[in-house]
Amino acid sequence: MKKIVLLRHGESLWNKENRFTGWTDVDLSDKGVEEGYEAGNLLKEAGISFQMAYASYLKRAVKTLNCVLDRMNADWIPVFKSWRLNEKHYGALQGLNKSETAARYGNEQVHIWRRSYDVAPMPLKDSDPESPINDVRYSHVPLCDLPRTESLKDAIMRVIPYWECEIFPRLTVVDNILVVAHGNSLRGIVKYLKGISDTDIANLNIPTAMPYVFEFDESLNFVRDYYLGDPEKIKQMQDAVANQGIAKK
Repeated sequence: MKKIVLLRHGESLWNKENRFTGWTDVDLSDKGVEEGYEAGNLLKEAGISFQMAYASYLKRAVKTLNCVLDRMNADWIPVFKSWRLNEKHYGALQGLNKSETAARYGNEQVHIWRRSYDVAPMPLKDSDPESPINDVRYSHVPLCDLPRTESLKDAIMRVIPYWECEIFPRLTVVDNILVVAHGNSLRGIVKYLKGISDTDIANLNIPTAMPYVFEFDESLNFVRDYYLGDPEKIKQMQDAVANQGIAKK
């Protein structure tokens, strides 16, 4: 059975502060580093080894991948990085506290910005220092392709072509691939693989650093998916993600 393991990065400093992050290049917290190492332990204990790995351009994903590969003694495998695996761009919301934003705009509006399929937040201005047009790592990307904000639908439109043309075809030559990315870029991949509706995708919450395994037969037909780790802990982490955008009472 061939496998692609999807892994959301470990807790970042802005996850810890409950802030919208998007394309802002925020580092891992100490807890996030430990989560990365623990993900490596889970994969090692499950007997899963990788022949190649993918990550976004953002350091929280790259550093999580490095922790995983270090724990698995697999630092030597080929690693490919792409901006197309970056998190959904949260536009002008980036840096704002989610609960405080919900208190200002309402829980329902923040839920729409965070979890809806086709509604994007207010765009980030090109003059903003955090705009990707001002970041050297994206200098090779056409300006028309660099987002100022994104809905999940927008993010899927850049992620899935990379999945179809680059990541998934590699299963014809290797057995197992690791993809370390972000909550929404991975939600897009899961939506695509499982045929989740535009409405139901709002209920999908991916916890940090819990390996999400997708198995395929030799003809590359999808067979099943499952998380590694304690089911109760995973459920608690999923619920915590769902509740991040609720105003504090």
